[in-house]
Amino acid sequence: MDENKFLSRRNFIKLCGGAILLTGASAAASHFSLFEHAAKGAKKLAHPDSMEADYLRQIITTDSRNSRTIMWQSSEPQAAAAIEYREKGSEESQHIPALSESFTDDGVTCSLHTAELSGLQAGKAYEYRTTADKKAGSWHDLRAADEGSFQALIFPDSQSNDYSGWKELAQNAYERNPKAGFFVNMGDLVDNGEDHTQWNAWFDAVSGIIDRIPCVPLMGNHETYNQNWKVRLPEAWLHEFAVPQNGSTEFERYYYAFDYGPVHFTVLNTQWDELNEFKNGLLAEQLSWLRKDLAGTKKKWKIVLLHKDVLQYRIHNRPERKEGISDVGEVFMPIFDEFQVDVVFSAHLHTYRNRGHIQNFRASSQGPYYILTGVAGNVRYPGLWTDHALDRTVAPQPETDNYLTLDAAENSLLIRCFLPNGDKIDHVLLNK
Repeated sequence: MDENKFLSRRNFIKLCGGAILLTGASAAASHFSLFEHAAKGAKKLAHPDSMEADYLRQIITTDSRNSRTIMWQSSEPQAAAAIEYREKGSEESQHIPALSESFTDDGVTCSLHTAELSGLQAGKAYEYRTTADKKAGSWHDLRAADEGSFQALIFPDSQSNDYSGWKELAQNAYERNPKAGFFVNMGDLVDNGEDHTQWNAWFDAVSGIIDRIPCVPLMGNHETYNQNWKVRLPEAWLHEFAVPQNGSTEFERYYYAFDYGPVHFTVLNTQWDELNEFKNGLLAEQLSWLRKDLAGTKKKWKIVLLHKDVLQYRIHNRPERKEGISDVGEVFMPIFDEFQVDVVFSAHLHTYRNRGHIQNFRASSQGPYYILTGVAGNVRYPGLWTDHALDRTVAPQPETDNYLTLDAAENSLLIRCFLPNGDKIDHVLLNK
């Protein structure tokens, strides 16, 4: 959530009553970090020939039918770091050298390794492992996408002071939907973008998921905060996720697009207010790119993902704040109308709202379908937002965390929202 725009963080937490104090975040994450290091030491003693490959992850590529990005990190540099991969059941494998770099943030240095797999065959099942220093890790599953139907998991903001709830939600959602082709995290993955212990906790929470299916990460405003809660460049996010290129020299990895099955996905960045003091031009550049991106796709469905929401809500006890369209909505929604975007998913407000179709800033029977995805972490703002006139469905109050599934086929999109226990609270079926 954008505390800079409305309230100071301290006053905002006081107002919300149910929001989580930050001191707990550092304590919980630090405890995790100590446990993590102890576990790594024990593993090395038990398996001296095993390779260190921390937070192994698949990242979405422009076309997942024939490519995939694999990343991992290590506490020390690794010689000849690479990915070995093969078709499932085959004995013949290929090696792809990884690009390695040293990255220091929050006073901690690690080595980041990135390998780009290409030439995959659509729909084929593969397995891969990390190799370096004449050692190898264990095999992990990888499946190339095809042109057909698919399912995806969509997680709202996962920022937390204790990531155990986020872990339970993500793991249970994947267990219930084991055929998901990828998962989306809608920005504000962590509460503080400079806190390495929170990133460790986030990656730990999706272990066993992110190594099997690719991640589609969005940048949120909390990825731009330093340890003193001042805005900075999102260094950790930019290094941790080698998302598809966008052709930009100034804002590489800030926004991107990809295809999956019959859907074209456009991932936008809504953090220009936070970044303007460091580098200008994100919004203008993005608007030009967005028009070309939407005009250039031949996919039947167009879906946009963005962190900050397109609507502005009234806030309890804030009579000066009026209901309407947010700054983000003012600039993007006319373009979504113009290029006939089918669905727009947003986050940031930590509440689930189904708005239906909106066109020309009004409720409609046509135009893009707008869904505010909710919250997947334990930072919540109970009773803060007043219902908006454009809201059609609101999550049961007081809200808990939630997740969504997207089932995409050539002629339909099915979107469902679930509570952590798997109870469905909303669904949308779009046909074309």
